[in-house]
Amino acid sequence: MVTELFEVVKTGDVPSVQKLLAAGADVNARNEEGDTILMLAAYTGKLPMVQALIAAGADINASTERGWTALTRAVFNAELKRGFADVVQTLITAGANIEAPISYGVRPLMLAAGYGETDVVECLLKAGADVQARNEGDYTALMMVKQKHYVDVINLLHEAEQEAGVGEGSCGSKNAPGSNVITFLKRPDA
Repeated sequence: MVTELFEVVKTGDVPSVQKLLAAGADVNARNEEGDTILMLAAYTGKLPMVQALIAAGADINASTERGWTALTRAVFNAELKRGFADVVQTLITAGANIEAPISYGVRPLMLAAGYGETDVVECLLKAGADVQARNEGDYTALMMVKQKHYVDVINLLHEAEQEAGVGEGSCGSKNAPGSNVITFLKRPDA
């Protein structure tokens, strides 16, 4: 029944999944990789399926051995080359841990920033994601995104750091003499 459940989740057929769950299928069933059906639904961006699984009692914060959760799966789908801000927001509202790290200490905000997922970064920041958090390599989300030049994400993270009273542009920070620093900040609204 587990294989059938995963196949139906992939199709996005909510009524069929609900029937399987009513017939005794485990809402927290895992596949060979350790992913739950909620993680699969989040990874594929199937919002109605995510909502149905949450309503059926899926464990929002279940994780794989490497720390992947439904939230981190929704942050970016490498096959589709996109994240799903609506799914991320739904998971956050349902109680997903926005600071749960995957391997190397990478948190959801860092992952979203590293892939240039502006809408996902914005969701995570609004939910209170720690803009100052560092991974095991001592990188913050802003440090990670600067390497990739995603200007919109850089702007969001700069603003978040300024609101937190840290980072470039906050009181007391100075640039080294003779250095050339480019800061991508939005102009204040008029």
